Amino acid sequence: MGWQAAVVGALGAAQYIQQGAIGKYNQANANRNADVLEQQAQTIDDQVNFDLAQFDKEFRKVEGQTKVNLAKSGVVQGSGTGWKIQTSNKREAELQKEIMKYNAQMQKSRAIEQANFARISGEVARQQSRLAQIGTLTQTGTSLLTMSQGSFGIKKDQGLVVAP
Repeated sequence: MGWQAAVVGALGAAQYIQQGAIGKYNQANANRNADVLEQQAQTIDDQVNFDLAQFDKEFRKVEGQTKVNLAKSGVVQGSGTGWKIQTSNKREAELQKEIMKYNAQMQKSRAIEQANFARISGEVARQQSRLAQIGTLTQTGTSLLTMSQGSFGIKKDQGLVVAP
């Protein structure tokens, strides 16, 4: 029975090592996904800053065109209708900028939350592999114990274990 026990032990050890490697791989993969998501969050910040700069540039153009059109129509700058239009445009521009910032913050928060979840999933995968390794050790140990009962001189007598 010696060679059989060696085979069972070797197979158990191989399975134990493989389960650990799978757990480490899954955790590393989840951590890589988390890193990618965190980079996306940074990209969202960069993109909103760019979009806001572009928006400001376009708004200044529209504001200039509005002033020119108001002047052509004979409206006095900074009073009455001209003032109302400028104030309304500025309010609308600020509202649009705040909406852009809010949407970017929501996307960024979502990406960070997904990154956190990915890291947690990786840790769970690692813990599951550790539990599988414990199961393998237990199963291998039980198999070896069962196989070796005869080799230690233990005899079974009507369901009772009796030492020689």
